[in-house]
Amino acid sequence: MIEKTIAIKTADGVIETFLTAPEAGGPFPTVVLFMDVWGIREELFDIARRVGVAGYCCVVPDFYYRWGRVRNEFRNQKNEMISLEALSAADKQTVLTPLSKLTDDMVVRDTGAILTFLETEPLASKGAVGGIGYCMGGRHIFKVAGVYPERFKAIISLHGTNLVTEQASSPHLSMKHAQGEVYCGFAENDPYAPQSTRDTLETYLRNTCAVAYSFEVHPRTEHGYALPDRDIFDKQAFNRDWEIIFNIFKRQLGS
Repeated sequence: MIEKTIAIKTADGVIETFLTAPEAGGPFPTVVLFMDVWGIREELFDIARRVGVAGYCCVVPDFYYRWGRVRNEFRNQKNEMISLEALSAADKQTVLTPLSKLTDDMVVRDTGAILTFLETEPLASKGAVGGIGYCMGGRHIFKVAGVYPERFKAIISLHGTNLVTEQASSPHLSMKHAQGEVYCGFAENDPYAPQSTRDTLETYLRNTCAVAYSFEVHPRTEHGYALPDRDIFDKQAFNRDWEIIFNIFKRQLGS
């Protein structure tokens, strides 16, 4: 596979971005991976490689770039990444500090710069784009899908956080403008996406939005289940998500 680190200019600086794609046969439909609260790391690059070997160009932007190269990993004796709620207070604060500075609007603006860059990237085909967001990235993909509906046609949110809020800027309201298909993978036990959130989201997407909506609530799973290096990783839920995701990519992006 082709792997490289690229620099994408934005209004606020330069995003360091990991890119991977197959060796031959391009250009390829593109998928943007929206990181979780932990930031950029090898675990996300491996997920990008999983997308790449299926025939896509996958990019992983470092949306924390405004505050330097933020890299957070805390591991247990099994070399698994420790979940946020299991960290010490000090380590948890380290993880949450950059999150407190990153706004949804920043990610939306940065995504516009990424889409502009992809128009000139030889490995990336023109047209429909996919997006996968984990945790906070699951919220960000909702926001960008509403702002760039002509581009994002395959919208994937995995254990997304704060998808529904009481504010007028609630991410789920952005989906009124979205096109294509959206899939949400939920943990059964997730304080960031309780049953009330899932019910509100389903009602709104099915009754108000043109985008096709599907979801799964994975039994006996916790927030973060879809990340393979995590201490609460669930292999069955992970594979079920990818079965659905690749079918959506095939319908909406081709390849």
